Amino acid sequence: MTVLEDRIAMAESDNTNTLDEMFERLETMPVPEGYKVEIVEGFVYMSPQRDTHWEIILDIVEQLRTKYPRKRVKSDVRIDYPGHLNGFASDVTVMAESAAKSEEGRWSHEDVEFVAEVISKGTAANDYGPKKAAYATAEVPVYLIADPYQRRCHLYTQPKNGEYITETKIDFGDDVDLTGTAVGLTLKTDDFPRD
Repeated sequence: MTVLEDRIAMAESDNTNTLDEMFERLETMPVPEGYKVEIVEGFVYMSPQRDTHWEIILDIVEQLRTKYPRKRVKSDVRIDYPGHLNGFASDVTVMAESAAKSEEGRWSHEDVEFVAEVISKGTAANDYGPKKAAYATAEVPVYLIADPYQRRCHLYTQPKNGEYITETKIDFGDDVDLTGTAVGLTLKTDDFPRD
């Protein structure tokens, strides 16, 4: 191992330990029921689950379950992503069939095939900014943002060099065609509520 590789490994190790310490502290705090907690670029975000938000998440999960077994579809489960202190609890995540938890009991971003985030006003900048960059850097093949304020979805595919090459905008009511992606199905958005 070169000195540079050793330093990178140490930095990544320190990042994980620091994230672990941050989440351990959060677990001892009185976080209100129904709040999602994430760490994005070292900042802690807590957001309440809104009805519109939950209905879209549930709709996406139910449609994914027509193809994927329950154990591959996750919601609000911590997965650490590349970058400075990124411990996300994505709204919807699909894991690869071969995915297995680490010895610490966590899933790896290398096994993520699909992520969907539903926009909340307070954290929208994260979903469109640092989280999108982290997902692209992790080479998550498909990233979907459902935005009830814009009444549209943003589909990002083809991650390369920390960016998504392709963005497709789909209005609520139109189908999100994922048949040519790792997901391999079409999501209906007819019943997605609007804000």
